[in-house]
Amino acid sequence: MLLEFLGADHEVTGSCHYISFNGINILVDCGMEQGPDIYVNQEIPVNATLIDYIFVTHAHIDHSGLLPLLYNHGFRGKIYATKATCELCDIMLKDSAHIQEFEAEWKNRKAKRAGKERVIPMYTIEDAVGVMDFFVPCEYNEKIHITDGLEVRFIDAGHLLGSSSIEMWITEEDKNKYVQDLFENERFITKKIVFSGDIGSGNRPLIKNPEYITSADYVVMESTYGNRNHQISIDYAYALAKVIKDTFDKGGNVVIPAFAVGRTQELLYFLRRVKTENILPEYQDFEVYIDSPLAIEATNIFHKNVADCFNDVARNLILSGINPLKFPQLKIATTSDDSKAINFIDNPKVIISASGMCEAGRIRHHLKHNLWREESTIVFVGYQVPGTLGYSLLNGVQKVRLFGEEIDVKARILNLPGISGHADKEHLVEWISHFDEGRPKKVFIVHGQDQVTDIFADTLKREVGLDAIAPYSGDTYDLITGECVKKGQKIKAKTSEKKKEHSYSSQVFARLVAMGERLMAVIVKNEGVANKDLAKFADQIKALCDKWDR
Repeated sequence: MLLEFLGADHEVTGSCHYISFNGINILVDCGMEQGPDIYVNQEIPVNATLIDYIFVTHAHIDHSGLLPLLYNHGFRGKIYATKATCELCDIMLKDSAHIQEFEAEWKNRKAKRAGKERVIPMYTIEDAVGVMDFFVPCEYNEKIHITDGLEVRFIDAGHLLGSSSIEMWITEEDKNKYVQDLFENERFITKKIVFSGDIGSGNRPLIKNPEYITSADYVVMESTYGNRNHQISIDYAYALAKVIKDTFDKGGNVVIPAFAVGRTQELLYFLRRVKTENILPEYQDFEVYIDSPLAIEATNIFHKNVADCFNDVARNLILSGINPLKFPQLKIATTSDDSKAINFIDNPKVIISASGMCEAGRIRHHLKHNLWREESTIVFVGYQVPGTLGYSLLNGVQKVRLFGEEIDVKARILNLPGISGHADKEHLVEWISHFDEGRPKKVFIVHGQDQVTDIFADTLKREVGLDAIAPYSGDTYDLITGECVKKGQKIKAKTSEKKKEHSYSSQVFARLVAMGERLMAVIVKNEGVANKDLAKFADQIKALCDKWDR
């Protein structure tokens, strides 16, 4: 019964954890890294074809974004997630694939002119569509029997629509016992592991507060804000209204980079209040543009999951006939032409567009048109990973490069404090402190900046009395003994290097190798099949080898 840490270890993004027991291979999350790499991550220790089950805590790309790549490499197991997470992954993974294909196409146009080798996207729309066939939607608070020796339960984490902490019970024969017990069941041992996922901050405008869990043998816990508390809570409708008034008085635009799922819907909730409560009488008829097809689709999914995921306040609004995400002068930009037209509208306006960290998407076009304008305001409302454009803007960068053009940063750059989907230090400590019925033997701190993970682990030792440690990628623990059985390499990524672009030939060859490994896995699975069928299978492989053995 082994737990190996693969991603988001001493880093904030790219969550991925690997568990093996009784010959079964499991992943909890399989996320894409966003922003620069801090450490070199350990590869998944088994071929994608050998992964039996994946459990997804929530739909954000840094927790789900590499699932299509696993499918491309031969994964055909089952992916368990809450119903809302399954629905959000359906649109978010396709959107991610579209970005991969679009960027590859753009780079290949440049490569062709420069006589360089082609690049191929990490994965395609076809991969994103294909992997969705293996999702299994689950209900909150229902204990699910997955297979012999494995049960799970999804608990509302209050971070995003459908987000969850995952309780996992694993049963395995205790091979450390050298004396046979009199009773068969005493030879087996069960351990409970809890994966926190991303824990919400509570008191969010739409979704429920995080639920608490009270017992576990081990906890794998996020620490995004593990070294600081959020600023004192403010009324965000009034805070937004002040920013809008100050900007409109100067004739500028308010541009808000926002994650398409979660943050955009919360902004709509606050902006509806600005209008319906007449908080901004000077500009009562101001227009708000949602320029993100993904955000539009996500908002529709929010409406479908009111009963399971919305808090009492939001549900009561809907029951009284009020749509909390809709108001007059809300404009939707669906096509690229709609998006381009926004920047030719003279009237001051609010533009909400993805991505929230400004690394991709239509927001980069709106920044290009507004960063150089002293009268405009760029408002950040979410966490910015170091190394991203959003982080650079918040930290005072004077010039940025967008679409090959250098842009002076003259717009006002603001961070609206307190709007965060992550619990701060105080609430993280409160969450882990509820494990009073069965205190964890060890708490593994992940999903935080390099030093933050160590700081928060030390906090839990001092304030809660827990054995807490911040593992590195590759660190592996025996969950029966609690001992570390393998240390990761702890290799720092070279900060001077950008993420490597894979050439067309290298990626195609890597895919060929993956398919070869998949073929070997299929051969093993067919052991015991009728000899007639095995002979036919062998002849087909021989013919394929004869064709390509040059």
